[in-house]
Amino acid sequence: MRPHLLALAFLSSVFPLSAEVREWKNADGSQSFKGDYVSQDQKNVTIRRADGKVFTIEILRLSDIDRQFVAKQTGDTKEEADQPDPNAVFDNLCFGDSRAKVTEKLKKSKMLEQGVGDAFIGRTGLNGVYRTRKKIGGLQCELYFDWTGGDTLKEISLQTQAVPKDVYVNRLKGTWEELAELLTTLHGKPVQAGNFPKVEELDSDTFMPSHLWKVKGGNALLGATKQGATCMVIVRFTTKKIEPVELGP
Repeated sequence: MRPHLLALAFLSSVFPLSAEVREWKNADGSQSFKGDYVSQDQKNVTIRRADGKVFTIEILRLSDIDRQFVAKQTGDTKEEADQPDPNAVFDNLCFGDSRAKVTEKLKKSKMLEQGVGDAFIGRTGLNGVYRTRKKIGGLQCELYFDWTGGDTLKEISLQTQAVPKDVYVNRLKGTWEELAELLTTLHGKPVQAGNFPKVEELDSDTFMPSHLWKVKGGNALLGATKQGATCMVIVRFTTKKIEPVELGP
């Protein structure tokens, strides 16, 4: 599979298309696309395209058949959990969500799954409990969270399984590349993009970022870290204001 298709393959596997995927046409029938109905208001309809992207179009710009189809739909044909949140930074999680809201969203997620029992959650909280349903670059990724003093979400860390540093490149570079593609699909072109960090440049327990994206309410960073004799790739979604820095050669 070509690299630029990896992110779309991942998204399509964790966000399966509705059984109501249909062909839509504009008013004069000169253009068409495939997608499924999400919601509508008095003037517009929101559609999820076959590639997973969600957009809104004026109902009057659609063909007669499509306008009739929209007229038959109701606002509650999709569960709230299926509605994409425009402020989401990863999956459907948003900065500022309460701990209870994050827990609710995680339980409804199609991208993530609970990896341990509820008893473990009671002892440790949410950190390390949820992981991606689909492996990324052959590795499972777990989620970790940080909260404000008011108990609202301020940071999400997506961490791969730790691997021995002597297989750092072989085991982690593919995951790093796939995560870069995924984040670019979700958040657009990064404002800064560097090379895969060299293992000899990693310091223990220090995160070395290679990429930076602007996201709703903050930033996303992709990079790597070393913990003792093991290494991992990490994505950090944070509310901290981070500006691009000049990268070395």
